[in-house]
Amino acid sequence: MSGFDYFNIIKVRYGKRLQVSDIIKVVNSPLGKEKIRNVAIIAHVDHGKTTLVDAIMKQCHLFRDNQEEMNQTQILDSNDLEREKGITILAKNISVTYKGYKINVIDTPGHADFGGEVERTLNMAEGCILLVDAQEGVMPQTKVVLKRALELKLKPIVLVNKIDKKLANVKQSIDEVHDLFLDLAVTDDQLEFPILFAIGREGKVFKALPEGDLTVPNVTQGDVTPLLDEIIEYVPESDSNPEGAFQMQVNAMEYDSHNGRYLIGKINRGVVKADMSLVLVTNDTDEAEKIKGRAKRILVREGLEWVDAKEAEAGEIVAIAGIDSTAIGGTLCDSANVEAMPALKISPASVSIKFEANTSPLVGKEGKFVTASLIQKRLDQEAENNATLEISQGDGSAYIVAGRGELQLSILIETLRREGFEFQVRKPQVILKTIDGVVMEPLELLYVEVPTEFLSAVTQELSNRQAQMIDMKTQGDHTKFEYKILTRNLFGLRNQLITEAKGNLVFSSSFLEYVPKQGESNIYRKGVIVSTDSGEARAYALNMLQDRGILFVKPGDKVYEGMVIGMNKYDDDLDANPCKERHKTSVRMNQAEVTQISLKQYQLLTLEFALAFLNEEEILEITPENLRLRKAYLSKTERDWLRRGNLSEFAKRQMGL
Repeated sequence: MSGFDYFNIIKVRYGKRLQVSDIIKVVNSPLGKEKIRNVAIIAHVDHGKTTLVDAIMKQCHLFRDNQEEMNQTQILDSNDLEREKGITILAKNISVTYKGYKINVIDTPGHADFGGEVERTLNMAEGCILLVDAQEGVMPQTKVVLKRALELKLKPIVLVNKIDKKLANVKQSIDEVHDLFLDLAVTDDQLEFPILFAIGREGKVFKALPEGDLTVPNVTQGDVTPLLDEIIEYVPESDSNPEGAFQMQVNAMEYDSHNGRYLIGKINRGVVKADMSLVLVTNDTDEAEKIKGRAKRILVREGLEWVDAKEAEAGEIVAIAGIDSTAIGGTLCDSANVEAMPALKISPASVSIKFEANTSPLVGKEGKFVTASLIQKRLDQEAENNATLEISQGDGSAYIVAGRGELQLSILIETLRREGFEFQVRKPQVILKTIDGVVMEPLELLYVEVPTEFLSAVTQELSNRQAQMIDMKTQGDHTKFEYKILTRNLFGLRNQLITEAKGNLVFSSSFLEYVPKQGESNIYRKGVIVSTDSGEARAYALNMLQDRGILFVKPGDKVYEGMVIGMNKYDDDLDANPCKERHKTSVRMNQAEVTQISLKQYQLLTLEFALAFLNEEEILEITPENLRLRKAYLSKTERDWLRRGNLSEFAKRQMGL
């Protein structure tokens, strides 16, 4: 049982969460680095990373046979939003023991918006498993994550997954992988790598492609041991130095209410012991950047849990409590030998959004946390724990949050909303940079795959957004596109193409480069229907309005003056009263009048749609119960003044216009 924590075993066997006061046996015999393998799983979104980790955990007996996890999928995606959206948002790591080796497995996000999670966690690995979907082949994010892995000189293992798909083309996928390595390899030895094959959902990995009809479930026998064997044989031990003073780069953080913040990383040099005097440094020459403390607690991974250790050696991934800092990329050192490691390389944020306290007439009606100070405190906490977001103070009590894309920002907004926060946001903006006196904006590589029958609709929409086609391939009844497109022209594109293709869409993008700013965005948006009254929307009024456009509200919804209640079918805004009721008379309504009120299906506001729909003069109100669009100026008179240019500059600044 050497290297195992009895506390962890007791908890697994009896399925209960023990307290600190319960009996704990601390890990006393840390493994040497020659018995540790650190490997990251990287891939494009939905190529099967999390499913593969599920199989590894189950087959390495991290759970009892009758434990509920044995019947679950997406075990590591414990976040509600991760399960709902079917994506990994935060990088996570587990450890398994196989043939006397401890294998630390890092599951990374596949979506480009969370690429920062990938970039910082790859620094903790010596090898990587590159998953490629046998049907989709190499995708944009496949290129991005592999490029970073090869730059870090990680040893790659290629795993062609989902070979049981009806349209799987294994040979073509392998050819695409070889071409990709030829383009990205940093050294000649990176052109040689093992290739394995997998049916991830069945938990099977093969060294050679199985024969027979793989589309038939369970037609083959197998498990994940070929992959584990390859990890032990091919992935090297850490090149970290077990001698010398302790040194570790901080790659991630976790927070515990009892012990404070844990700094997580792979030990680069030496040994860390309990109560050791440590210094966190981000710059060797600046004393103000040095934070002192002690190793209050040392934790290592055993299965899904962090367990206590008295010490840990070079090559091990550890979590250390006792240093109060949020410096992702900083270096934790022995206080007797302070030496900073090179800074982490993380791609810059490209999209920002402004957070403000809610100022609508319905403020405080639906949210638990409403004030600017509470929102500020929550965003400060996010800034401390999420290194991939850049959060800064804006005008007044506003905050500017910058991230890699719309999805990353919408995940933060939805998280706050579910926690009970009520606030408002402005239209997302791309982040401009001035380089050598030239204003630059972000350009992205876009990949789209749709059934060929929707080809013309997709190309027309992308043409409208000034996208530049790089490549187009037709395979069977599907067509694949690659485009270059400005980030600002991506806003709302995914939802638009999903509608055009009736849901049959593969869509992804990744940051490419900064290019000189090219005029203003010309994405066409129709006018809106704006409420002129406050109260409850009535069926009688909505029945008369529904032919004027698409409604965002239904009978009984609360509305107020200046609230956007629908999209006009014409370019101009339309002012209307959704609270209007039929005048009461002594004459009873006849049956013909009753049947005339037949409301069409209204447009349910989703966060992604609302953020894309906003324009510069509008605000999105967000509460735990509702999303509401409204004008920055609620009064029609003030909006008329603004259109005529009669509104003072002071008033415009007050409204953030």
